[in-house]
Order: sequence, then structure tokens, then C-alpha cells
Amino acid sequence: MRTRGVRRRIGAVSVVVVLGVGATAGATAPAAAAPAGTTVNLAAAEATADVDYATWQRDVKAVIDQAKPYVQQRTEGTAGQKLAIVFDIDNTTLETDFTPWYQLPTPALKPSLDLAKYADSRGVDIFFVTARPGIIESLTKWNLETVGYPVNGLYVRDLPDLFAEVSAYKTSKRAEIEAKGYTIIANIGNKETDLVGGHAERTFRLPDYDGQLS
Repeated sequence: MRTRGVRRRIGAVSVVVVLGVGATAGATAPAAAAPAGTTVNLAAAEATADVDYATWQRDVKAVIDQAKPYVQQRTEGTAGQKLAIVFDIDNTTLETDFTPWYQLPTPALKPSLDLAKYADSRGVDIFFVTARPGIIESLTKWNLETVGYPVNGLYVRDLPDLFAEVSAYKTSKRAEIEAKGYTIIANIGNKETDLVGGHAERTFRLPDYDGQLS
């Protein structure tokens, strides 16, 4: 059992110490892929008062298990097209809140890593849009690449975006990616602010358990 700690915050992003363990929620079984334009999430798990690591992994996998067949279908016959997936970082691609702050690199969230590698193998470029401040951009990129993520682009918050509302900032960065000629086929995060604002064909929301995860 993990012990409860505190989160260390840099700007608007929780960097890490340790989260505690409480009651677990039952895993949600994967469902059929949702129609284009919808957000896939685990509404039932959101009501959980606390969560342990194994439950979180199962809940994340339940969402990613819906994303992978969508990516497979969406990338058929698209050779030569500029397709992209946008990922959030903290507790979407890296296990931030379940890793001690002093442990580097922060481990990859395996279902997300598997999806990123799969999409990359099918010609999809992988972008990361995070609310982390620019001061840790190089460390963040090193972490992502060290644990195995393909990184075609990384967006962090520098001035003037450092004080911008998170959802507006993330929406603007997806628009910038589109302006480079990309079609964003999926946007994946664990917060509403990661996903609102459009500029993605489909969104997939991982659990944050009513704001418990950063």
C-alpha cells in the first residue's frame, strides 16, 4: 500500500510526490468505439472517492482499448497524409502522481505508450501539449523520449501563455498544429481542459477521479 504524500506544484502543474490509496472502484469493461466527435471516458469511475494504482491502470486501459481500434480504422489508406495525435502529459502519458518526485525518469503510463507507438507505426505524428512551464521543457522532452515515446512536437507554457487559461492555451496549440497541415485524429487527456475547444476529430478522456489526479 502506498503512503499519502503531498503534490509539489510548479506554476499550474502538479509535479509529484505521492498519492495515497483508498477504496477501489471496479474496472469498467471496454465498450465499442464511440462515434466520431465524442469523448470517451469513464463516468462511473469519476465518482470514486480515492483510487489505487491497479484500479487506475485498469481504468486507463479501458479507455485506450477503445482508442486503438479507432486509430487503426482511421489510418487505413492514409499514406502521405499528415495525421497527428495530441497527448497531455501528467497522468496521461507519464505516471506523475504515482511516482516519487525524486524518481527520474517518471515512468510511462503503459497503455498510452503502447497507443503512441502503435499510432507512430501507422504514420501518425505524436504531439504533446502540456501546462508544464517552459523552464522544464528540456527535462520533459528527455523524460518522454527516455521512456519510449516518439516526440514529433512538445508544447509547454512560456510567456504569455504561462498565465493563460489552460483550456484556451491548449486549444490554441492544437490550432497551431493544424496550421502546419496536420489533421488531429485524436486528442487524449485526463482533464476537461485538455479536451475542450475542438481542433480534434475525437477526444478520449482518461480518469482523474473528480480532480484527484493532476
